[in-house]
Amino acid sequence: MRSREDLVGPLFGAAAFQMLNAGCELGLFALLRDKGELAAEEVGDALGLGPRPAEILLLGVTALGLTEVTGGRYRNCAVIREMFEDGSWEVLADIVAFQAQLVYLPLADLVESLRENTNAGLARFAGTGDDLYHRLPETPELERLFYRCMRSWSLLSNPVLVAKADLTGVRRVLDVGGGDGVNAIELARANPGVEFTVLDLPGAVDIARRKIADNGLSDRIDVRVGDIFNDPYPQGHDAVLFANQLVIWSPEQNRDLLRKAHAALPEGGRVMVFNVMSGDTGDGPLYSALDNAYFATLTAPRSMIYSWSHYERWMRETGFDEVRRLPGDTWTPHGVISGIKRAPAAS
Repeated sequence: MRSREDLVGPLFGAAAFQMLNAGCELGLFALLRDKGELAAEEVGDALGLGPRPAEILLLGVTALGLTEVTGGRYRNCAVIREMFEDGSWEVLADIVAFQAQLVYLPLADLVESLRENTNAGLARFAGTGDDLYHRLPETPELERLFYRCMRSWSLLSNPVLVAKADLTGVRRVLDVGGGDGVNAIELARANPGVEFTVLDLPGAVDIARRKIADNGLSDRIDVRVGDIFNDPYPQGHDAVLFANQLVIWSPEQNRDLLRKAHAALPEGGRVMVFNVMSGDTGDGPLYSALDNAYFATLTAPRSMIYSWSHYERWMRETGFDEVRRLPGDTWTPHGVISGIKRAPAAS
């Protein structure tokens, strides 16, 4: 931090997010996409806002760099214009909705979560399970929002998964905790000779089955209901994928999952872990550092964003060799780390 002015971002971070959320919810960014440039009065009239709220909103989003003003006329910043053009704005808008409706209130429990070393924010959700995934079915509208937004998170990061997941020589992939199938669908499109099985809880699998059918991939992507910790993994796969899974669980649970993958794989089989990573130097990236607040307060009692070196160590401890890290090349710190099941030691 170079000066006291640099404290403004952390001090008013809550307000910064709410300005972004308001711009999305009220339709400001979509309005400027359609109209190009508008004066403050025109923005207020179009959004049904009086002069005062329109001025507050425009000052906020413009100071944040989300919009630009020239000669009293406002337009979206270049990045937002680009996202509307390439179709990625819808993904970002879903992520904003996810933060606003699922994450924001539980983040107020970060201090308690850190003191108690558990996900204290989960108490804001109905149910008795000790992780978010087993509580969401108690509130179906939130469960639908969650899986819709998880799909958007996956769409945001899937280019890294598709580019970095090496499926050379692989015949069939088990996608453990594969959610609505978005990862398997994208990988199947990119690897036409490979088949997939999505393993997850009933609510996710029901959605996955429909989406797989809608994409015409039912002949190449199977779905299985199962608890990823307590149920045996289906046999017949030569690769196991954990996509956005191992950030959810404790180190002990992650080692358990990797051991289950090792047991399910043949000799020479491959395990792949894909998710957001933190660096090994303990100072970032910022995306990982701030996203960690969600994992600390909400998902599961011991979840967090781990460093690359954590995964390397766990893979070797659970019997995998030839461990490789493949960072992504985008603005999000996602990457793939893979290992090969070693042959048993000679007796």
